[in-house]
Amino acid sequence: MSGNKTRLWLDELQAFGIKLGLENIRTLCAALDDPQTAFPSVHVAGTNGKGSVCAMLAEILREAGFRVGLYTSPHLVRVEERVRVNGRPIPPRDFDRLLRKVRDRVEALLGSGRLPSPPTYFEALTALAWLHFRERGVGIAVLEVGMGGRFDATNIVTPLVSVITSISRDHEEHLGRTIAAIAFEKAGIVKPGRPVVCGARNDEAERVVAEAAAERRSPLVRVFGDGHALSARRGRGRWRFDYRFRGETFSFSPGLAGLHQGENGAIAVAAARVLSRVWHKPIEKTAIVEGLEKVCWEGRLELVRRRPRLLLDGAHNEAGMRALRTFIETDLRRKPVVLFAMMKDKAVGRAVRTLFPAAKAVVLASLPFERAAAPEEILSRAGPFREKIFLEPDLRKAIALAGRMAGSGGTVIAAGSLYLVGEIKKLRMSGRSG
Repeated sequence: MSGNKTRLWLDELQAFGIKLGLENIRTLCAALDDPQTAFPSVHVAGTNGKGSVCAMLAEILREAGFRVGLYTSPHLVRVEERVRVNGRPIPPRDFDRLLRKVRDRVEALLGSGRLPSPPTYFEALTALAWLHFRERGVGIAVLEVGMGGRFDATNIVTPLVSVITSISRDHEEHLGRTIAAIAFEKAGIVKPGRPVVCGARNDEAERVVAEAAAERRSPLVRVFGDGHALSARRGRGRWRFDYRFRGETFSFSPGLAGLHQGENGAIAVAAARVLSRVWHKPIEKTAIVEGLEKVCWEGRLELVRRRPRLLLDGAHNEAGMRALRTFIETDLRRKPVVLFAMMKDKAVGRAVRTLFPAAKAVVLASLPFERAAAPEEILSRAGPFREKIFLEPDLRKAIALAGRMAGSGGTVIAAGSLYLVGEIKKLRMSGRSG
């Protein structure tokens, strides 16, 4: 089967949506000789910040001299972005070859009745990523949970360290309506006897994680408790952070913009220190600081144009909007124009009320996805902000309009969805970004 037809098979798996449970991925990986057991791993869950923490940890481990696999989701432009070794996405030829292998195993399992239903899109990609990491002989893999934790396809690994970044409301239709319920799902990645590094700062969420750790006799490391302290100061246009962890102080300016990246950096520091101890492999302090300062991660306040400045940010829930609003208030001299689009299954109203007060103006654009909220729907939730909102469904024209409104010395921030970030990147690659 050609690469195009195999990718069509993968795309068709999206019709199965989200199916929570581990039996399918266990069965599929067993048929592939359990590639997830071929390397040690760090497993990262959380509502916000998990992608940034994964990128930070991968860069730290590279600086320490290890060959690192990194599995994240979603992708922005090309699906190969999800699967990286030492920062390089899987080559398309290898992706197609391994996808054929996954597909062949799936068809055989379905035919024999060992697999009761086809895997999801995410399950197939997870198996493919682990096959690639095994082939490439990675020394360690950093794995980002897709959604939740307890029933996420990545949760069949037994990691050296589990990491939980933050816990707030998102994916409530799948994970629960309360912080406690969501925390319970995230804490599902905690494995018996394996340490868990917890960056959650909500008392209720932290209590649930602590209970899971105690039940499984897993050492709990509180990133912001037990005498650990994070402070921030502004200098030369960048934030500099000092994080004190177990008697050491780490001073760093992350390669990722925003005050919130200090917290993500602290989580990565704690995870790296715990990992070094349980793995019995050296991860020097210099590698940790260098990794934090060199890290790049697309779609996180990513600067893609200078006049006017265009920043792309994947904030897509209330907590993400709060972090973005803090960036606007602490890092920008004047209010930006916000280019906004969001998925209709998100808390659109809460996001609007959090972010729009910090904007000079808002341009609402359309996205070519069934899940996307129509600009008119977002406008209907805007309440007192309607007077500074402009509708331009055509994304290319919306980018141009936002740029004119910001002026050459101003700033445009595109936010609301990683899908928006991806669509803008596609336009820029084609030279049609306005």
